Amino acid sequence: MSAAVAAILEGMPGPRDLRLHEVGGRCVVTAGSRVLFDYDAADTAMRNMAIAALRQLGFQGKRVAAVFGLTENYVATLHRAAIREGSAALIGQPRPGRPGKLGAAGWEQAAAWRAQGVSDSEIGRRLGVAHTTVARRLGAAGTGAPPPAAGGAPPQAELLFPGPDPATEADPGPAPGTGLVPAPGAGLVPVPGAELVPAPGTGLAPARGTGPVPSGSAAGGAGGGDGRLVAAGARILEGQFRSRYAGAMLLHAFGDRAGAGQILAAAAGGQPAGVALLSATSICFALGAATIEQFKHLTAAAAGPLAGLAVLPDLRTIRPKLAAIADRTDPVALQRLFASAMLAADPVTSGVYYVDDHFVPYAGAKPVGKGWNNKRGKAEKGRADTHVTAHDGRAVCFVTGEPSGLTVTLPKALAELKQAAPPGAAIMLGFDRGGAYAQVFRHCREQDVHWVTYRRAPLAIPAMLPVITTITIAGRRREITWAEETVGIKDYGQARQLTLFEHGTVVLQILTSDLEACPAGILAWLKSRWREENFLKYASENYGIDKICDYIAGIEANTKIIENPARKKATAAAREAEKTLATAERELAALLADPAITPAAKNTTLIPAAEKKITAARKKLTATAAARDTIPAKLPANLIDPGAKVALLRTARRGLQMVLRLLAHNAEHWLSNQLNAYLRDDDEYRAITRQTIIRGLAGTITCNSQAITIELQHPDEPRVARALGLLLHEINATPPSLPGDHRPITYRLAASSPAFNS
Repeated sequence: MSAAVAAILEGMPGPRDLRLHEVGGRCVVTAGSRVLFDYDAADTAMRNMAIAALRQLGFQGKRVAAVFGLTENYVATLHRAAIREGSAALIGQPRPGRPGKLGAAGWEQAAAWRAQGVSDSEIGRRLGVAHTTVARRLGAAGTGAPPPAAGGAPPQAELLFPGPDPATEADPGPAPGTGLVPAPGAGLVPVPGAELVPAPGTGLAPARGTGPVPSGSAAGGAGGGDGRLVAAGARILEGQFRSRYAGAMLLHAFGDRAGAGQILAAAAGGQPAGVALLSATSICFALGAATIEQFKHLTAAAAGPLAGLAVLPDLRTIRPKLAAIADRTDPVALQRLFASAMLAADPVTSGVYYVDDHFVPYAGAKPVGKGWNNKRGKAEKGRADTHVTAHDGRAVCFVTGEPSGLTVTLPKALAELKQAAPPGAAIMLGFDRGGAYAQVFRHCREQDVHWVTYRRAPLAIPAMLPVITTITIAGRRREITWAEETVGIKDYGQARQLTLFEHGTVVLQILTSDLEACPAGILAWLKSRWREENFLKYASENYGIDKICDYIAGIEANTKIIENPARKKATAAAREAEKTLATAERELAALLADPAITPAAKNTTLIPAAEKKITAARKKLTATAAARDTIPAKLPANLIDPGAKVALLRTARRGLQMVLRLLAHNAEHWLSNQLNAYLRDDDEYRAITRQTIIRGLAGTITCNSQAITIELQHPDEPRVARALGLLLHEINATPPSLPGDHRPITYRLAASSPAFNS
């Protein structure tokens, strides 16, 4: 049929001439003056085949949907099904799906309410469906469209795959003027920004400008909550909520210890709704959603209660809210507050911190500056973060900006670290070989900070004899062989060098400015630098620290200092002049040494000509060298090319998201260390904490006006269950609370493993 229709369509008018006519119970589809399809109005299979054929012939889905009175999503579903499975998908038995929420009696009642002048939003609230579903089933308000017959359904309801229409039910918009959005199976829930205040003694929460909202609707999400609805961004007052992500509530133990509430309040300007949204965002990162876009894969009603929200706001709310909060923040002040809180929560007694750069590639079309991507071994567009972690691998502070070397970013990162660390605290910075530059060492010396790093190859031959020392690490005795000496570093001065031997061979050499610390301690500090590498690896994989959070950028003149092409050209000219002079001088020497040429010929003609050539070459060399010296070696890019532009990504937005991501990372880091004190599994304790507990443990969240209780599902593995039980007992000794909420949180394990329908 498609080939025949394609032949008919040749030379026809455009897609706007596509029409659908209903005559005598039959549907006729025409394009211009030509009839394409003719089928019985009740024949849904033929209608679906017509739609699929039109899409395959090149008609736009938007136009086909408008002609047939369907949604674009439904037309796209038919089109994909036809391509994937052929006509059988259009005429076969319907696949199992979710049944409709209402029967014929419910829609008759809805039609009666519509006739009385009740709005679609109010009808939807009463029936527990989306207001857009009411409009679709009953027709647009004021059109007089009849309701569906008993037991029947309008054409749109005759879905290939039964269930709600994805274009309208999956992500409904707000009900006009109500501050509420319809939630599947839950009636209306508040949209962010609406203020709902519980009516005393009524169990109702009236929204500003709306009627009361009944408590006990499905705000608890999957499993059925019975809590009162409150505005998104405000706290849940009372209720019980089942959540498949209840294990993530343990993250608040570290958040309360580290003062996460103060950090989020400072970022949100003290607004409780903003604090709740930021807390929910950080928890979503901890649940494995690396980007805001991936939040849609989380169950909103199961993730919202983790931050005290009835439901997690949808993407259309989260994105602008986060952007507005970020644009109001001072990124430097926020990062400094974060670093101070992290150090106050767990002071770094060793004083050792590790510093490293992390390149974040950018795949957009903006003229973003280029940097070196170590993962791919080439220069790419992107930005660079400089991370500072504590000796135990905990994130402390970071600097984000245009790609550059550690020599540029270290001063900013060190300034943040010194402001966050206690006054007068000793600091030692550990670098890898990539940061071993004399300029970096000099800056550390100027700031009265010690440094330690690996020596770059080739390793020097030690001048001192090795010494064998027995040390104790984690209760185990170990012999190490090392040699110590003082060496000179170009452009820096004297430094201490430690050489480590294994089986009589030099395996590594360490350079440090600390002349007094125990050599074994220094070796242990630098050996622990793998924790920085692990942080960059796992924080990237599990918390998305290398994700570009915002592609919007400001285009400005590129003032970056770059090499001057004119200087390169002048240098090449001077080099060529040097070659010409050298050639002329060699020719003169060969002339003088040639015995075949008579002295008379040499003296009268050849030597004067050669000297003249040398003189001209020397003058040209002097002129080109003088011209080269007047040209700057480097200049701002916009002076070299007036049209040079650079895109500057919004640092404030990245800074806010990085704080939220690192809060999640540090909470998991602390929680895993506390769990391992009872678990004793140094190989898998981080993975068990992250996957089995935070992201894999369901439970029930019970809230009242005085406290919040978390009942976690009993882990299947006995040793994990035992360790978790001991950890909960430890945490309950000093109960934490949600950011911005005074109610203490108490944790307990369920006696068995109930099935959570979340």
